[in-house]
Amino acid sequence: MATEEELASVLDGVRAAVPALRRNGRESEQRRWIVEENIQLLEKAGVFRAAVPKKYGGLDLDVAQQARVVSEIARGCPSTGWLTMVWLTSTWAVTLYPDRTQEEVLAGGSTRVSIVFAPSGTLEPVDGGYRLNGTWRFNSGVRGADWDMLAGLVELPDGTHQELVALVPTDQLAMVDDWHVSSGAGTGSCTVTATDVFVPARRTVPLEEAMVSATGDRSNTGATGRNYGLLGYILSGVAATLVGIAQGAYELFLERLPGRGITYTEWTDQRQHPVTQQQLATAANKIEAARALSERWMDVLQRRADAGEQPTDEEKAVIRGQTAYAGQLSKEAVEVLYAASGGSVIRSDVDLQRFHRDIQGFSLHALVQLGANLEVQGRVLMGLDPGTYFL
Repeated sequence: MATEEELASVLDGVRAAVPALRRNGRESEQRRWIVEENIQLLEKAGVFRAAVPKKYGGLDLDVAQQARVVSEIARGCPSTGWLTMVWLTSTWAVTLYPDRTQEEVLAGGSTRVSIVFAPSGTLEPVDGGYRLNGTWRFNSGVRGADWDMLAGLVELPDGTHQELVALVPTDQLAMVDDWHVSSGAGTGSCTVTATDVFVPARRTVPLEEAMVSATGDRSNTGATGRNYGLLGYILSGVAATLVGIAQGAYELFLERLPGRGITYTEWTDQRQHPVTQQQLATAANKIEAARALSERWMDVLQRRADAGEQPTDEEKAVIRGQTAYAGQLSKEAVEVLYAASGGSVIRSDVDLQRFHRDIQGFSLHALVQLGANLEVQGRVLMGLDPGTYFL
């Protein structure tokens, strides 16, 4: 586990980088990939060591500590925050693989791993492993990753199929320049293709184990209290990203207020207008409510991990609902601030409009769809089964 000094060092480095992350936001969006300076600043701060076990030279931050780091980065740049969330959670997932695979990926202490869980590839059994073929869309972070985790189907001898997650070096994949979007453009979440890529058996794990059970043996990593259950852990990172984006939007709104009036009215100082005051307070409270809610589910995840247990299905269902609701609160906070910003906010050189577009897009991700997640939570609150195994 990281010491308080190690965590403070990472957070200090990230906070110092926030002005540059914001400055680079527009260029990253135009390039459809974050500028290299962003990656170098995070590398220097130690961010990419956060999810790596101490055994391999990492920091082994816990789920709450990682969330703090991700939120700070998203406060500076939404796309960079999203990518960091993907890289950290995927790096953590490498600890589900056998010892030799972990050493291959994590031995340097700082690494970046991306992931696509949609099983849109096929794995053909061959001597020593599999041949991987397929195409995966929305591969966030792959352009800056060393490794990619890709789900695919393998046909078993009885004719049934199993879903495996294959860990592949990114230099063995073809990347398609097809990321043309209105939200999260800087994430460069392009399509990748694998053509007859050999994957050793040691670089595969069952998707059910990775996505649902997360029961891999982590004793070899020396990391205790980290067997969170992958979906709840990922959702914590997603929520932290959205909260960070909302905090960044809040700060940007305040920066624009001095000297602003309200056009076609007698109000020469928007800060004096009661409606603006109410809007700002509403946004602040939504952000704080999302943060407070996050403490509840992270406490559940950590207590279970410290006890060497998985959360119950009921607890996992509640985590799905709570993380989605925290994301909703964050999105609503940005919407309030955007609506209070006047017509000039639509200018491309005003960062707040990009924060608004990005959080709208990220909130559409299947993992944080509000209705679906609240349905799962509501079912268990009424004593029903969750209605899904994606917990």
